[in-house]
Amino acid sequence: MEWQLAEAKNRFSELVNQALLVGPQRVRRRKDTVIVISAAEYERLAGQPTSFKQFLMAGESLDGVDLTRDRSAARDIAL
Repeated sequence: MEWQLAEAKNRFSELVNQALLVGPQRVRRRKDTVIVISAAEYERLAGQPTSFKQFLMAGESLDGVDLTRDRSAARDIAL
């Protein structure tokens, strides 16, 4: 269903119920349009959110990369 913005504001509870029960709802303001969807529908479309740790763990393996700190003396610089 397509709602005009003023109607969607006045009947917001109904708009939310329709998004939950029927599916995505289109809300129009002049030339702009937005879609109201349930959180479950959003997660289905966007996929499961990943934590930063999961993001890093899913990356390339660092096996074989030397990550030890260089303990040599710092270089001299003229200020």
